[in-house]
Amino acid sequence: MVTDIEHLPIQFDRERVEAFCRERGIVRLSVFGSVLRDDFDPARSDIDVLADFQPGATRGIGFRFFGYGDELATILGRKVDFCSCLNPLLESSFRREAVTIYEDS
Repeated sequence: MVTDIEHLPIQFDRERVEAFCRERGIVRLSVFGSVLRDDFDPARSDIDVLADFQPGATRGIGFRFFGYGDELATILGRKVDFCSCLNPLLESSFRREAVTIYEDS
């Protein structure tokens, strides 16, 4: 199980990720799921991404929100499952294992 950004099996431009997040009011962007496990397949696996937004940052964005995953996929170089909330029964487990790739400082 990968526990830090330095050991992720993917390479990406951190500056582009930071710009993406700042422009959209994302205060933390984390990856979870298969990208952190040994069964991640760089040729076929997607990346599960969890975004935490500043209060009010998603107000009024409408359907643009659904394009965020495609935009981030371009930056990360593979399909992204982009979400900002998780099933309450699973959230604490996912957050405990997630690796933060951006955090507003």
